[in-house]
Amino acid sequence: MRSPHLTKLSTDPWLEPFLDKLKQRADHTQYVADRLTGSKQTLNEFANAHEYYGLHFRNEKWVFREWAPNATAIYLIGDFSNWEQHESYAMHYGDGDGVWEIELPSEKMAHGQLYKLKLYWPGGEGERLPAYTRRAVQDLETHIFCAQVWHPATAYQWTFPEPAKPIDAPLIYESHIGMAQEEEKVGSYLEYKEKILPRVVAMGYNTIQFMGIMEHPYYGSFGYHVSNFFAASSRFGTPEELKELINACHEAGLAVIMDLVHSHAVKNEKEGLSCFDGTLYQYFHDGDRGDHEAWDSRCFDYEKPEVLHFLLSNARYWLDEFNFDGYRFDGVTSMLYHHRGLGTAFTDYACYFDGSTDLDALAYLALANQLIHEVRPAAITIAEDVSGMPGLVAAATDGGCGFDYRLSMGVPDTWFKLVNDTADEEWSMGWLFHELSNHRADEQVISYVESHDQALVGGKTFIFELIDSAMYDGMHRDDKNLKVDRGLALHKMARLATLGAAAHGYLNFMGNEFGHPEWIDFPREGNGWSYQYARRQWNLRDNPELKFHFLADFDQAMVNLIRECDVVGNDPVQLRLINEGDKTMAFERAGLLFCFNFHPNKSFSNYPVDATPGTYDLILHTDAPEFGGHDSIQDEHTFETFDFNDGEHDRHQINIYIPARTGFVLKRVSAV
Repeated sequence: MRSPHLTKLSTDPWLEPFLDKLKQRADHTQYVADRLTGSKQTLNEFANAHEYYGLHFRNEKWVFREWAPNATAIYLIGDFSNWEQHESYAMHYGDGDGVWEIELPSEKMAHGQLYKLKLYWPGGEGERLPAYTRRAVQDLETHIFCAQVWHPATAYQWTFPEPAKPIDAPLIYESHIGMAQEEEKVGSYLEYKEKILPRVVAMGYNTIQFMGIMEHPYYGSFGYHVSNFFAASSRFGTPEELKELINACHEAGLAVIMDLVHSHAVKNEKEGLSCFDGTLYQYFHDGDRGDHEAWDSRCFDYEKPEVLHFLLSNARYWLDEFNFDGYRFDGVTSMLYHHRGLGTAFTDYACYFDGSTDLDALAYLALANQLIHEVRPAAITIAEDVSGMPGLVAAATDGGCGFDYRLSMGVPDTWFKLVNDTADEEWSMGWLFHELSNHRADEQVISYVESHDQALVGGKTFIFELIDSAMYDGMHRDDKNLKVDRGLALHKMARLATLGAAAHGYLNFMGNEFGHPEWIDFPREGNGWSYQYARRQWNLRDNPELKFHFLADFDQAMVNLIRECDVVGNDPVQLRLINEGDKTMAFERAGLLFCFNFHPNKSFSNYPVDATPGTYDLILHTDAPEFGGHDSIQDEHTFETFDFNDGEHDRHQINIYIPARTGFVLKRVSAV
């Protein structure tokens, strides 16, 4: 059962010198909440801006509102006005609160029509897309974005608004709708439903994470330069088609979470929020603080109530309108610190309490988590933070942010450092196990070998780091290639060790389970606007004559085993063996014994491993021929523990044969 906020921060002796700072954070979060709600309404009631602002059809008329305090005039222009400015479409200013409003008869606008706002401000003017627009579409020839009136005659009818049961230990398949297809094109919501979803279900994952859902003008940004926060990307289809995909995921028992990008926004003015009403500081910080130089984007001002109203309502909107089951919050490190986390090593706890923390951003994250769990109690929220900020997964009343999980970003760093910088004979088993199992007592973490970050152009996937150019000429099932053999073995072992030791959840980026051979590179001028690398080559996985299917078949067997045995999120990991000279490691949890021999060429017979007393069966191993192994282990073999005294302690051990570069799982089938 998922149980966030496992331990209070005040019980951590390392945080004792900073308890006053933690109290300050808790007090500030409460102050911000009171400021927003006036202590007269719930946060849920407050976060309803999307039902007030934007375009709505109410009582047989159109009602449109926009917050633009610096504007001197605003007009609706579009298909309905021949794109000309008419007084009949002029908006009216409110009572000094920066809100503009217009009501129109039903015949003045129609479903599917395109429109924009024409704003005037002191010394300037410009066309803008409404901040709360729920639909933005791009002209394929001019590449210009417009808002679109979206009011279908029939509302979508949900049949599965949520999964059959809450997901307590998420096994996440990280996906991108557009590049999920084999064809060199932009994939659609419905194509994902028809072609990819059945694969995810068969692979055993119980959660899908979608990237790039919020509308973004540049496809190559991977969805992280958001322009229209309330609009599902029209590149992939209509809002109803996204709902159909989510409904199908729920029908299959999967939870669906999305990347929520509230850490920054695109700089574009015609499509986005920057300089919306003629000022740079309407939604964002003014001056240098409002620009993220490393990301070439704008940074929100989390102190402004109107900005918090916008962002909190956005967090609620995707739950309300599309029945998402939660979020991965992108760029949390950048939000939390005035220095954006750039050039900071975070080597000791003082780095988290040295005055560099943006308390307003921290309060926003805490309130966002409170809101999300009010709206959807079983929601999943994940923080992408590289700094290791204490309290991300602690309660707001304890000075934390209230996330359910934090991405364990040190795990992929460990694997890539080992395969890149360390000879196989020098791998540290102690360091590896520490990184696989390391997390604060108050945190629940999502472990992974690689996400989309490791697959982007300019980097290499894990399989590419292992095999490199041999991917192109050594992956036929009959090819004999030592580099490929090593790569396949370590690819499987890394995943088994990571998932087996994953305390609370696991993540894999689509295609990496079968060792997708190439980086991700979206269409751009530098590659001739090609889609060659913005897709997934499923034919490689499905071809029995190639070795890719061995990795995929192992991943499927591994994930389904871990899920069936209810390993992740339950018993803690118990270390049973570390031998630095032999490069062996073993740990036990949930009645399973995970054993690994990372030595490149030494195999061991009758190798002693500590274990809970009982009889064990071999149920999975990386060297099986169906997974591309050398079939050096007898599958049908039972192991019984025996008593052993090392002179100091009575111990229980089993003796096993453990070949070089092999990992396997034993299941305790009876107790002694």
